[in-house]
Amino acid sequence: MHDTVAAVMARLQRTLSEDELVKLTSAKAETLLTPAERQVLATEHIRFSVSVPVIVTIAREAGSDEVFWLRDGGFVRKEGTVKVHTRELALWEKTFPAGEIGLGVHNLSGQGTHYLALLRPRKQGDNLKVTGLYPAHLRTVPFVAGVQPYSDQQVRLESVPAQLQGQLLIQTAAARAQDAKLVNLFSRTEFPASNRPDQVVLTWSGDPRTTQTVQWRSAFRAGRGALRYHLKGATGEGAATPRVAQARTERIITPMLVNDPLVLRHTVTLTGLNPGSVYVYSVGDGTANGWTEPAEFTTAPAGVEPFSFIYMGDAQNGLDRWGLLLARAHAARPDAAFYLMAGDLVNRGAERWDWDSFFEHSKGVFNRRTLAPVIGNHECQGGVPRLYLDLFTLPRNGPAALESERAYSFEYSNAKFIILDSNLPPESQTSWLEKQLAGTTATWKFVSYHHPAYSSSPNRDNKKLRNVWTPIFDKYHVDLALQGHDHAYLRTYPMRGKQRVATARDGTIYVISVSGTKYYDQGPHDYTEAGFTKVSTYQVLDIQIQGNRLVYRAHDLDGKIRDEFVIQK
Repeated sequence: MHDTVAAVMARLQRTLSEDELVKLTSAKAETLLTPAERQVLATEHIRFSVSVPVIVTIAREAGSDEVFWLRDGGFVRKEGTVKVHTRELALWEKTFPAGEIGLGVHNLSGQGTHYLALLRPRKQGDNLKVTGLYPAHLRTVPFVAGVQPYSDQQVRLESVPAQLQGQLLIQTAAARAQDAKLVNLFSRTEFPASNRPDQVVLTWSGDPRTTQTVQWRSAFRAGRGALRYHLKGATGEGAATPRVAQARTERIITPMLVNDPLVLRHTVTLTGLNPGSVYVYSVGDGTANGWTEPAEFTTAPAGVEPFSFIYMGDAQNGLDRWGLLLARAHAARPDAAFYLMAGDLVNRGAERWDWDSFFEHSKGVFNRRTLAPVIGNHECQGGVPRLYLDLFTLPRNGPAALESERAYSFEYSNAKFIILDSNLPPESQTSWLEKQLAGTTATWKFVSYHHPAYSSSPNRDNKKLRNVWTPIFDKYHVDLALQGHDHAYLRTYPMRGKQRVATARDGTIYVISVSGTKYYDQGPHDYTEAGFTKVSTYQVLDIQIQGNRLVYRAHDLDGKIRDEFVIQK
């Protein structure tokens, strides 16, 4: 089936214009399928054999794109629905004889929750056996309350309709809804690459005191990349001659981006830098006229010095408006050493056009101040945060069993920062997390991850994450947990043992913020000390050495302080 979909995609790219590809609809795509392709897409998505005649029930999201094999294949719409999380699935049925059965793709748009397939014997009392399940990851489980409908999601059904109780569910992967995606697959970027370098972003992949990583983009035809740099204000022999470092250059290929499918991503990690120093740098192709305008970065101090950093929640939607908030944060606090973003930097993490928008609207900031990013669920669009990992070069000091750069840590002055990936099972990072906290002598301890341990939403609760991670935060007294995901501002009381405690010296404060333009409602919670909705904010955290104070302020777009507190060690 995958070969068939690939062949269809290749033919569409050969025969349709860019505009036709971008505007392709499910109805139009269906007319472009050959009879052989229709047959494969109608019968090869899920296959199995049954020992007796059966009734197959397909539960699919009401109102989602129609799929031709269900409409034309003899399935009949039945009364009733099934609720998966917050989505209502309508029911369709068809009787099949004993033998092999093939079911079709979810749809041609990849939209909506993957359908459920349920089986029951046509004759009550028959002993139904299901064999030959294809693909191999498929399983059959009884359809009862508490069942996990998808193998790749932890969501469980709270209840099932009485008429479907006890039927056999073919448990598949929710991500397979995308298997035959032909619609909304092709796109354009508003910000295509050119021979001139752009999307310059600073990250750390080593010690912030002595290293700096710089990444940027160019068009494929631009070829190699290079970076030149020098210590600002340096005097003496050779001071006026910048050093030049050659970049590691990799291709980023996005075939479905019709106007810019191939770009180059250049990366240089500078080492042996002087702590607490300002460097001037430019990037380019190494030719005399190929350099960008100079910019500056500052290495972390060698010892304990006061510093500030800015924390932001989800940007995700309205990146132009988010870019204005970011620019105002930088203008208001140019002294901030770096920016920490708690996931969902973009809405479509597998779509390069969305990342192009993110970098376009952060111009002038992340080429001067280091970005420390966190992986959110939207970075994992399609299951793996591939573009996120391609675009950011980060410390490779996370848990050995995890893919590098998904979780990492660094120290800055007298503070320890631990970045976790809450898209993965929390227990996959607990041992490493505990070692990071046990092994530091830092005065301040910060953790950042995307899905909140204490939600602001009325309908969300990441109970497993809270049960697994917060006891470790308690044990080593993490000061602040910087989170995202819920799109409404929340600050908890200091929490320890899942209970409110008297002061921040006794527990951890958990914060959720949003910096983009997508907002959620906020529910009442007994752990909420401060909360508000429909406001985008950036948070400035000032670490003051004199008196060991942390001053925290949340600012809106106009610079107004929306929340503040002080922690005194």
